[in-house]
Amino acid sequence: MDQRNTPNLDQLRIDGERLWASLMELAQIGATPKGGVCRLTLTDLDKQGRDLMIGWARAAGMSVTIDKIGNVFMRRPGSNDSLPPIVLGSHIDTQPTGGKFDGNFGVLAGLEVVRTLNDFGIETEAPIEVASWTNEEGSRFVPVMMGSGVFAKAFTLEHAYAAKDVEGKTVNGELTRIGYVGEQEPGDHPIGAYFEAHIEQGPLLEDHDKTIGVVTGVLGIRWYDCVVTGMEAHAGPTPMALRKDALQVAARLMQEVVACAHRHPPHGRGTVGVVQVHPNSRNVIPGSVKFSIDLRNATDAQCDAMDADIRGVAERLSQETGLPIRIDQVSAYPAQGFHPDCIDAVARAAEKLGYSNMPVVSGAGHDAVYMARLAPSGMIFIPCKDGISHNEMEDAKPADIEAGCNVLLHAMLERVGVVRSVQK
Repeated sequence: MDQRNTPNLDQLRIDGERLWASLMELAQIGATPKGGVCRLTLTDLDKQGRDLMIGWARAAGMSVTIDKIGNVFMRRPGSNDSLPPIVLGSHIDTQPTGGKFDGNFGVLAGLEVVRTLNDFGIETEAPIEVASWTNEEGSRFVPVMMGSGVFAKAFTLEHAYAAKDVEGKTVNGELTRIGYVGEQEPGDHPIGAYFEAHIEQGPLLEDHDKTIGVVTGVLGIRWYDCVVTGMEAHAGPTPMALRKDALQVAARLMQEVVACAHRHPPHGRGTVGVVQVHPNSRNVIPGSVKFSIDLRNATDAQCDAMDADIRGVAERLSQETGLPIRIDQVSAYPAQGFHPDCIDAVARAAEKLGYSNMPVVSGAGHDAVYMARLAPSGMIFIPCKDGISHNEMEDAKPADIEAGCNVLLHAMLERVGVVRSVQK
């Protein structure tokens, strides 16, 4: 490796104003009156966003490959193009009431890294690719994290193609309509390492006054449907002692979902988000209640422990009240730790650049979860105002955006190998 013309790479910084301007320009595609973005996957607006992104990549000298699920790979060659690329990525689809930064930051930060390398004439040994994954949000089509999931063989291309939106339109039909069905088979694309920069979507960094979150992994998720069965009866004539009130028993179990999370710290999470009461009448004692349970923790073993915990509580409540309680698991995502080398690279970059930082675990799923099954992977979090995301109020400071991208640049440089640099 000839480093005679290589400047002090420790001094290398991205252009924060250029990155911010790109984020704001992309945010105009699907902009909402409240300042957010509605750019649902595989819509005409998504096509416009993809076209803009690819135009920027080509202007930066990158070649573009699209696979059959519409994942976009924008490539800057290396001196040894046979090496697997170091991939930086995320997604540009949004929630119906989404913000400017969720996903978009990771993709445009990757493009800014490439622009910066171009500015300084830096040649890398391995190629660099910026990936934009299809349908990460899952707000129009399920499953979520569709493009990266198909890429990682978590589910089949045929399964993804068949997914329908509320109007009955399919993924295959909409991908074809907007012109983003590529030729490459998903997964037939090597990855040497993967880094994803993202807003935290939570309040920890802001609460601890830290600029960079060094993400160690993503929480495992277990989703359940719970049904408590009682008996409908008239609210007036039925004495309290003779009631079989499904809602009162369900309410106790809902509280135990939250208590269960507290019993499995520090990363235990417990949420009830959907409740359906039957017959849902003002003067009828509820005969059945169906509600959702969302349990999360940092390891699969801890998720198993929470599963056993809440099932044990449900069994005791059923025995105490005489009301049947059924808990059915409807979905599960394993916990995913990131590679120690990538975690350390992010931490070293943050320290070298002088940014305050802390280790964090992601409570939300990201495309990096599937990439971590294929290659060493890591994530970089930056704060978002009040921890708010999936909301038009989503906000991040330009200084934090710049800091996160600088960390991405320097973490990537550890993996990619610098051959030479010619100052322009």
